[in-house]
Amino acid sequence: MGIEIAGLGGFIMLVLSIWAIVSIVGSNSSTGAKVIWCLFVLILPLLGFIIWLFFGPRARR
Repeated sequence: MGIEIAGLGGFIMLVLSIWAIVSIVGSNSSTGAKVIWCLFVLILPLLGFIIWLFFGPRARR
């Protein structure tokens, strides 16, 4: 049972990280800022995603 829950949590974190990276790349920020935000989300997935959610650049709508 624990493996399935951890697998589902990992999958959800993967989807959220991909969504964050796509949103970062589509934003109007400078290239350097985009690289730093992407690295932050990739290196610290949960913490990076939460911080990006509140403070990060957003994609154009």
